Amino acid sequence: MTSSNPGSFDTNAPAPQAAPGTPPGTGVHQPPDHDEVVYYQGSPLVRGGLGKLFEFGFIGLILIALPVCAWVFNWNFVWWLDLILIVLGLLMFVVPALRTKTIRYRITNYRIDYERGLLARNIDTLELWHVEDLHFHQSLLGRILNVGSITVVSRDETLPKLELLSLPNPKPLYETLKQRVIAVKRSQGVLKVDPG
Repeated sequence: MTSSNPGSFDTNAPAPQAAPGTPPGTGVHQPPDHDEVVYYQGSPLVRGGLGKLFEFGFIGLILIALPVCAWVFNWNFVWWLDLILIVLGLLMFVVPALRTKTIRYRITNYRIDYERGLLARNIDTLELWHVEDLHFHQSLLGRILNVGSITVVSRDETLPKLELLSLPNPKPLYETLKQRVIAVKRSQGVLKVDPG
């Protein structure tokens, strides 16, 4: 079962149900072959990286201003150098959006798939029962724009720390992931023992 709106957190996703024959009250402890429920699927939102957007935009304006100043003040720039600076300046406005589109997350009730790359693709999968800790961050601007980030700390060798950046409506997703990590660990028989 997948989210009805890819690229957003599905608040209407049905709660996990107990497998037939399981005792009452153990609905979140499902066998590994249970259908996956997609909580979020999509790329980081561009509005979550407004700082980078302004930074690259400022660099773009400087690159475009150089040929304009050269024309106004009669500096001896060759025409093709002016053209290169203008093209690079315009590209600076597109870079933040392109960077976010090279990353894609798929967060389900069992795993997190982290996909990245523009031409070539790399995908890493983090099983939720490997997760040790979750951290939630939302700046003041993020609260206004309703975006935030979740950092996943795990025992996975390939993804010991995974930052899920610029997620829309991140708090409910964070709360769901917290509960789901506990449920998956219990179903796998993985219990955290605090020393002392």
